[in-house]
Amino acid sequence: MHSKNSIAFRPAFGLKNPHIQTLYSTLFRKSKALDFEIERFALSDGDFVECFWYQKAMPTQKHPIVVLFHGLEGSYLSPYIQGMIETLLTHGYTPVLMHFRGCSGKENLLSRAYHSGDTSDAKAWIDALHRAYPHAPLFAIGYSIGGNMLLKLLGEWKADSPLVAMVSISAPQQLDICANHINKGFAKIYQYHLMRHLKKSLLQKYKTHPMQSLIGINENAVKDLKTFWDFDGAYTAPIHGFSSAKEYYALSSAKQYIKYICTPTLIIHAIDDPFMSSDILPSKEELSEHVTLEVSKHGGHVGFISGSIFRPKYWLEERIITYFNQQKVS
Repeated sequence: MHSKNSIAFRPAFGLKNPHIQTLYSTLFRKSKALDFEIERFALSDGDFVECFWYQKAMPTQKHPIVVLFHGLEGSYLSPYIQGMIETLLTHGYTPVLMHFRGCSGKENLLSRAYHSGDTSDAKAWIDALHRAYPHAPLFAIGYSIGGNMLLKLLGEWKADSPLVAMVSISAPQQLDICANHINKGFAKIYQYHLMRHLKKSLLQKYKTHPMQSLIGINENAVKDLKTFWDFDGAYTAPIHGFSSAKEYYALSSAKQYIKYICTPTLIIHAIDDPFMSSDILPSKEELSEHVTLEVSKHGGHVGFISGSIFRPKYWLEERIITYFNQQKVS
């Protein structure tokens, strides 16, 4: 269970290219008008996150709840989130998406935001679910930085995790390698788009908080930030108590925590992920016996589109359901 496995993912004919795999859902997957109920969850520091329920659980519920965590600047509108929610509902799971601070469309209250290694909000939410729904087994799915965060959290929890099982997809498990990789070649386009969202969110905070005195740069300097190293050095690190981007990356990367995981965990990753090189993957020695690492040659970043161009199959959703069903009966 703790070695790299050759998995059954085969990209759709004509969709083998990693960038097409990465962008296909965003460009072509039609979003659904899902009915959701918003739970505003209060955090201990006075801030809040918004958790979106789809068919909210009852306190006496016995069928499983799945907590989803999106990627960087993702939300309930992300196609991979909508598709997974629909699939979970079809298979008898109750999905709930915990947005990271400020990602649900409502700005969070504090000058800080969220980051790849910030496990405290997720821990508080999962603990609250465990108390509120004592009869419902809890599962979790993390995409990209949501996956990194969850792997780190399970490593921190060790044997105390209330989760039955977890799946991590396309997680940047060594953040410095990812920050370097996405600043090269074609990957710079992804960095540009993500940085545009991050800078917009940060500039919004200048309207309600004394950001210049807090992080030492003005709004024009924010607009000039180009790379993740720039942004994390200027904002993420200082506002969250790290001395530098280098320290933030070192302490927040999940790879070093994976050997401590005691919860059944599936890590899904594609070698051709354009956001990072395969150097981020843990070695056999760095894996816990409870962790299964499935690596495919193709799949891009949170892609894994099989079937055909005109009849795509979202393989990730099938694989996750299969894994969770296996954990339910084991």
